[in-house]
Amino acid sequence: MNERPGRVVLVTGAASGIGRATAELFHANGASVVAVDLDAAGLKWTDGIENIVALEGDVSTEQANQDMVAAAVESFGRLDVAVLNAGMAGGGPIDIVPIEYFDKMVAVNLRGVVLGMQAAIPMIKASGGGAIVATASTSGLGGDPGTWPYNATKAGVINLVRAVAIDVAPLGIRVNAVCPGPVRTPMTDGLRAMPDVEAGLLANVPMRRWGAPEEIALAIAFLASDQASFITGVALPVDGGSTARSGVVPLPDL
Repeated sequence: MNERPGRVVLVTGAASGIGRATAELFHANGASVVAVDLDAAGLKWTDGIENIVALEGDVSTEQANQDMVAAAVESFGRLDVAVLNAGMAGGGPIDIVPIEYFDKMVAVNLRGVVLGMQAAIPMIKASGGGAIVATASTSGLGGDPGTWPYNATKAGVINLVRAVAIDVAPLGIRVNAVCPGPVRTPMTDGLRAMPDVEAGLLANVPMRRWGAPEEIALAIAFLASDQASFITGVALPVDGGSTARSGVVPLPDL
């Protein structure tokens, strides 16, 4: 990672997993960081670290998104990159899952990205341009059994990114999505606690392992970097080869 010195980056969902790994990576390479999460206790990892500001906030609300951008400007004078990573997972049969649960997932996974873009774009424009990276999922590129709310919201993020990338390209702002496959994060703890489920999941990953949050962070950092200066509107899978498969022929047993 060749981080340009002095950049200011905000990261949502920064208390753990991909968000924390991303915030740590940017900071380690010289960026000032605003780390945002609903989990205030989880943000304690930022205590005492220079050039990181932690902010408790619910990304599904307009106020939290305005506050995080204001925190970047007030603390560091500008905003160059927004990593809109906060999300939730879940599912169930469509005829049983309450619509209120779906509405909550839309609010966090999709509305939160829209609000983040609306808040960040004017400040990134004022800084002379920059980048937005949203965390989508390979589950936004295709369907999965029993997780239709997650599939729908992550697919929405991907097409949102494409559309907004077109609109803001003349402003010098690039907008991309990263699409993680199976990654070892607190969100997937439950899956790893069920050996049969975990084995079935990894049977569809050609590399036959979980991804690490740091591996997703590196892809996010690339998409936000000057090395990706002619890349916008893409949905980049970081998935151990999962989406390279048609799925028709099973992977061979190891």
